[in-house]
Amino acid sequence: MNEPIIKFDKVVKRFGDVTVLDALDFEVGKGEKVTIIGPSGSGKSTVLRILMTLETINEGVIHVAGKPLWHQYKDDALVPASQEHLREMRKEMGMVFQQFNLFPHMTVRRNVTEAPIHVLGLSKEKANQRAEEYLELVGLSDQADKFPSKLSGGQQQRVAIARALAMRPNIMLFDEPTSALDPELVGEVLTVIQRLAQEHDLTMLLVTHEMQFAKQISDRVCFFDKGRIVEEGPPEQVFTEPREERTQEFLKAFLNPA
Repeated sequence: MNEPIIKFDKVVKRFGDVTVLDALDFEVGKGEKVTIIGPSGSGKSTVLRILMTLETINEGVIHVAGKPLWHQYKDDALVPASQEHLREMRKEMGMVFQQFNLFPHMTVRRNVTEAPIHVLGLSKEKANQRAEEYLELVGLSDQADKFPSKLSGGQQQRVAIARALAMRPNIMLFDEPTSALDPELVGEVLTVIQRLAQEHDLTMLLVTHEMQFAKQISDRVCFFDKGRIVEEGPPEQVFTEPREERTQEFLKAFLNPA
């Protein structure tokens, strides 16, 4: 593995009495494409939400790009991170959610330029150039002046991808990006993600139920259950010759539902 750009060290996350991540050790190398699969409630999406600083952690330390995420150093000791530190760390990552979360009152172009202008301090002109570049990448240059309500779900999700990319993150997080889409629109979003994976040197962490897609796109697949990694390896091995009984059960049930 390349130098880890994401490193979870004995990370615990609880919601009340429920332990969602159980002393999780997990690394992602720079430029690596990793897919997390597993049953509902296994902690998959929680990993992404913690990285985006949408959820806190109870124990452990996470490093992103060599710096602690939820902590910072003060006199050589790790202390809880300030809001300023969290804001800086967030710039490393872009996230695409299940729901598109576009601003309904803004055009597609403005949805993509808003954060680069207000968070990164880009000029309107530079932000617009960047928006054009990424809308072209996701195949939506001709939709820039429309409002989200005029777009299909697949198009809205592609705008959400362009919006995340416009912040020029080093890491892209995808949380079941096709689960809210009608089946016939899934392909167009997966095609864009696949193109990103092939043409750009991004680190990508995906949570998905699209097993065939995970097989094609991933350098490594991690099967989560009860807040731990039960099995991980190259997609060919995990999908065709899973070693762990729990992985075998899950894939059998998932790929051959009754």
